[in-house]
Amino acid sequence: MLAESFMLKDPLSGHLFVFFGKSGDKCKILFWDRTGFVIWYKQLEEGTFEKLPCEKNKASIEVDIAKLTWILEGIDLFKARRRKRYDRKTQNEFI
Repeated sequence: MLAESFMLKDPLSGHLFVFFGKSGDKCKILFWDRTGFVIWYKQLEEGTFEKLPCEKNKASIEVDIAKLTWILEGIDLFKARRRKRYDRKTQNEFI
């Protein structure tokens, strides 16, 4: 499986594995839902998805669900600004 061999990640982990087509107008999301694999597919009628920079020696990058949602909705990540909010997981990192 591509997620396992190329990205060196466990496809059964519950994470979303997102793949964009070369033309930038197609997106596939692969995930495991406890009973089998699910593939979600989106093809834009117009425009392209935003491409995130990836280091040359890395096979993948991690983004949070908010950024993924913004990408799928066509929001420009570099112009958007997130307002400060409480994040419990950040607060617990030091405990």
